[in-house]
Amino acid sequence: MRPVRSKDYRDVLAGDWRKRRTIPTVEAEPDLVVEDANSGFCGAVISCAKDAVTLEDRFGNRRVFPLGPAAFLVDGEPVTLTRPTSNAPVTPQRTASGSIAVAGVPARVAKASRIYVEGVHDAALVERVWGEDLRIEGVVVEPLHGIDDLPGLIRAFSPSGHRKLGVLVDHLVPGSKESRIVAEVSSPHVLITGHPFVDIWQAVKPAAVGIRAWPTVPKGQDWKQGVCDALGVEDPQEMWRRIQRSVHSYADLETELLGAVERLIDHVTADVYGDS
Repeated sequence: MRPVRSKDYRDVLAGDWRKRRTIPTVEAEPDLVVEDANSGFCGAVISCAKDAVTLEDRFGNRRVFPLGPAAFLVDGEPVTLTRPTSNAPVTPQRTASGSIAVAGVPARVAKASRIYVEGVHDAALVERVWGEDLRIEGVVVEPLHGIDDLPGLIRAFSPSGHRKLGVLVDHLVPGSKESRIVAEVSSPHVLITGHPFVDIWQAVKPAAVGIRAWPTVPKGQDWKQGVCDALGVEDPQEMWRRIQRSVHSYADLETELLGAVERLIDHVTADVYGDS
């Protein structure tokens, strides 16, 4: 065996291995979206006291959590929340949807009118961009998990002039299964809009996600799994978390989705301005 000379020897204990990861400190400003690291509860900051913070999730549920080192996640990364030090107004001038923010107005009690979307991911993206606007208007967004029985779901909802319904449909293009289902619906109190994308993921701009373009998935293959395979992502849930973290405002979404959702909001809130 060749003797080990000093210049060949490497101290495996050398280096900065003893350094601990630095956890950033973030002020708990109102509307900051955080996740409690222990319970997984995710919501926006409503208020922050000396030792605790109140979070509200997208369903209006509120919970109080103690402040502590690395107790929360922001965009999936651990942070230490602290009480805000600034006394300046923190309400943004515009919401994530681009509308003018209204300061000091509490969320309205949920109205009878609703917006239906096809799945949980659709609902999450609508909440992320239009959530503040919808809470002001008192409009609830509900996931349908598919629209195969859309006419039956609409009959069960019993839409009327004061109980309007908006429906957002994925892949609403001429000749598709979705277009044939939508054609069966006829009600002046129901508005159905859609976008041309195979899945709501594709309505997020590729640049926002950090890719050049959404991969082309062969027909007959599960689209989400095909996207993950093409991008080298192991699990669709991991890819979804990446997509969700990438959306900060309307600027991260394609115009086809923006227009479809804005029309639905106008439809279900029209009675506020005197329509019957």
